[in-house]
Amino acid sequence: MGDIIPEYPGDIMSEWVGDFVGIRRPQQSNDNPYSESQFKTLKYCPTFPKRFGSIQDARAFCVRFFQWYNHEHHHSGIGLMTPWQVHSGQAHVIQECRQKILAAVYAKNPQRFVKKPPQPPELP
Repeated sequence: MGDIIPEYPGDIMSEWVGDFVGIRRPQQSNDNPYSESQFKTLKYCPTFPKRFGSIQDARAFCVRFFQWYNHEHHHSGIGLMTPWQVHSGQAHVIQECRQKILAAVYAKNPQRFVKKPPQPPELP
């Protein structure tokens, strides 16, 4: 066992260990925006249960969720691609296909687009 740390008033303890004790996390963590975004998507997923029956239930749910999140869910921050499409190098090919389709639609009916020809969402 380690040494037992005696209790001190907060101001003395703060002076003793430096600013570490005084650091407070903000209302919304921004440590890793990618994991925070993923957690928010997970938390607000309609199929996310209020409680899991067991750790095995939680793991099974997460396997299904992350499969969906990485391979099926199109993310606005990465040009409406899935993470798998971006990480596997397919994003530029898909982007070119989208552009060809949008150009064909524009050529067929240009008055439908008031300001400019349509463009696919930008890749990061």
